[in-house]
Amino acid sequence: MPRKPISLGWGVKKEGKSIWTRNANKGVSVKGERRKRTGKIEWRRWDPYKSKVAAALLKTKGDPSQILPDPGSVCLYLGASSGTTVSHIHDHVCGAENHHNGQLLAIEISPRMMRDLQTLAEQRKGLIPILTDARDVNGYATMMRSKAQWIHQDLSIADQAQNFISIAEKTLSKGGTGILSLKAASERSIDGEDESRFARAESLLRQSSLDFIERIDIGQYQEQHAVFHVRHL
Repeated sequence: MPRKPISLGWGVKKEGKSIWTRNANKGVSVKGERRKRTGKIEWRRWDPYKSKVAAALLKTKGDPSQILPDPGSVCLYLGASSGTTVSHIHDHVCGAENHHNGQLLAIEISPRMMRDLQTLAEQRKGLIPILTDARDVNGYATMMRSKAQWIHQDLSIADQAQNFISIAEKTLSKGGTGILSLKAASERSIDGEDESRFARAESLLRQSSLDFIERIDIGQYQEQHAVFHVRHL
């Protein structure tokens, strides 16, 4: 028997262990993902094996809707890669032709990935790809129409938590949501196993000005990764 859909917001729903977003570009898959229709609405499957945010939505012990930004908000995606997760956030925040008037800044340092993001942005109004180092806030802050209501950082760099805190304190609005996807293997300066690296990141976040909400274990979908959920007080 099919699972009854659970709405996580305007453009996101959960069906059993699957997450779906309301396709802002009907008839087009971004990375070959499955699409389906419910009446006039087309949905795209959001794969947790390819998206740490999707994995966090499935594994959080809290309300998954609190992890997501609101439609029409200003969002900052640090480490956008080729745009898989970015496209799903865009579905929800901007919608078709950006009728929600959202702004999604996709920050990426790789020129090759940036080409994919630029192609994606041509089909999705409200998505703004920016080629720069995410740690250089001045490289994108002037493009933001206001401070961000939602930030996601997914960078394969050392000192991920410290960089996240620094960026969030400068760019995240009061009450805004911050999501840190942390890759243990990138924290080479911290001795020990993955758990000690996750614990160190959690300690830094708890000691910062950010309100620590949850550490989410997504190892079922993404090895050597954990997601941290915070809010800017």
